[in-house]
Amino acid sequence: MPDHSQTIAIVTGGAQGLGLAIAQALLADGCKHMVISGRNVTKGEDAAARLRETGADVRFLPADMGNVTEAQELVDRTISRFGRVTSLVNCAADTSRGSILDTTPEGWDQLMNTNARGPFFALQRFAHAAVAAGHPATAVNIVTMSSHCGQSFLAGYAASKAALANITKNSANALRAKRVRVNGINVGWMDTPGEDMIQKTVHAAADDWLARAEAAQPMGMLVKPAHVAGLVSYMLSAESGVMTGAMVDFDQNVTGAYGE
Repeated sequence: MPDHSQTIAIVTGGAQGLGLAIAQALLADGCKHMVISGRNVTKGEDAAARLRETGADVRFLPADMGNVTEAQELVDRTISRFGRVTSLVNCAADTSRGSILDTTPEGWDQLMNTNARGPFFALQRFAHAAVAAGHPATAVNIVTMSSHCGQSFLAGYAASKAALANITKNSANALRAKRVRVNGINVGWMDTPGEDMIQKTVHAAADDWLARAEAAQPMGMLVKPAHVAGLVSYMLSAESGVMTGAMVDFDQNVTGAYGE
């Protein structure tokens, strides 16, 4: 079982969905000091209050990861509160739709800023702080199976996450001698409140979309946030040893496989 008794963590997008599941997993594995971030202050403060019921010191700090200054200051403010930060999870993301035919320059910039640029500079500030303080540190970037290609209506999203996958491996290589480990997870189609909203509002899905979608999956379910959160906790912990630069496909569909 991962031991996070000495972990001081930042989880971006930690107020809901996968981010919240990751925060819960870290707390269950002993973390006592954490910052979660997001753009919705009410939702974030409510989530932090629930997480504090575990006895941990959990704070919500509003931050738009599409704004580099806010992404960097999130790290600075966490260090100001707790003295240092040892783990970073880049989970916040923009999943806006758009194909090669209809994505606008403005939409492209928003996706790239939120899903790649902001996480890059948050990771940079996090790594600078760890190196300056002289302690090991770990980071996990939440990517997506769509980074391998993705549906036609996710052109900008897939491209931005492909950039984050490269950031993961490039930074892992650059930081390994500094004892800063960086790994990533390509998450498949996942059952979250956000996905439910997207299916109903963007794709006009019926209320039973989840049951029908899961019935069509090889393992009878979509990816569950708690399962991914367990892997994140392991990757961030000392139990994962020297693991760095890994990109794990967390899905039931195998990339490159074809029907027989």
